[in-house]
Amino acid sequence: MSQSTPRCGEDPVYTLEDLGWTEEHESAFSKYTGPYLAGRVACRQKTVWDVLIDGGSVTAGISGALRKLGWFPAVGDFVVLLHQPEAGTSMIVDILPQKTRFARGSSGREGTDQVIAANIDTVFIVTAAGRDLNARRIERYLAIAHASGARPVIVINKSDLADDPTSLADELASVSPGIPVIPISAVSGEGVDRLDAYLQPRTTVALIGSSGVGKSTLINRLIGRPVQDTSGTRDYDERGRHTTTVRQLFVLPGGALMIDNPGLREVGIGLASAGIAGTFPEILELAEGCRFSDCRHEEEPGCAVRAAVAAGTLPAARLESFQRLVQELAFEEEKAEIGLVRLEKKRWKAIGKIQRDIGKTKGR
Repeated sequence: MSQSTPRCGEDPVYTLEDLGWTEEHESAFSKYTGPYLAGRVACRQKTVWDVLIDGGSVTAGISGALRKLGWFPAVGDFVVLLHQPEAGTSMIVDILPQKTRFARGSSGREGTDQVIAANIDTVFIVTAAGRDLNARRIERYLAIAHASGARPVIVINKSDLADDPTSLADELASVSPGIPVIPISAVSGEGVDRLDAYLQPRTTVALIGSSGVGKSTLINRLIGRPVQDTSGTRDYDERGRHTTTVRQLFVLPGGALMIDNPGLREVGIGLASAGIAGTFPEILELAEGCRFSDCRHEEEPGCAVRAAVAAGTLPAARLESFQRLVQELAFEEEKAEIGLVRLEKKRWKAIGKIQRDIGKTKGR
């Protein structure tokens, strides 16, 4: 399927280099000759994807082979298109290797992660002054951000509504050691220029956060015109309404690329084991002093982590959050193993059926 005008917005004109194309992508794409084009996924609409290509865009489906493998392109993926303009069709036939992969845990029984965005350099974890400012939720976002390989930055929007914006950053600093925390107001523009250091040309930033924290307002501010619908929050719980319904990649005037995401109601950490160390570095450092190398920091003797809590140098809430996420991670990994076993059983069941069918054919 191919269309001259993409479903996710206006028809842009960029080069592959503008979109973040690198020598690594060029090398991976070099094996394709003939009617193939490279592009970057800008958004997905149900069963089709809008893909930015050199000098334009196309709307394409995916090949049956990718669908059977369960490989679905994410926003930000660089893909290979079988482009047949004489037939009026374009089809995604391959996904080029991902530099980074931002995913969260899914609610399914298989324990697989849901990919939110790919090939991102920085994750803006957007929260807002008020009830959304929740240290425990930020820790979850940080875990999946660290696991993705991208650099996390915490953005506190609507800081102009707080009596002391500086105190908001101090409140989150204790749960995000070494992570930049930037208060801004997307409506007034105050503090937004502090994000410029992370918005370099051809680099990609993904926005994540709850509904109503102002991600779409921030996009509109950075682009300089309204490209995303916005709405207010509900007075009784300060929760936002889901105005963003699809993930979408935008190119900012300065050349940076930004991926807006619908608000996340739940923040499952999935299989983000690699993100735990980056989220709780002080606990892992303390754990080196525990008597037992497999200490769970519960009732074991000689636990340096619990000793730090008793001494008041480590907040008890911080340790509780660490243990909760580790337990959740163990559950998700076990669920994933069960899912893999189930999938393997399905595979062998299908192979067995094929063998039986062959046997019946030979017996005729």
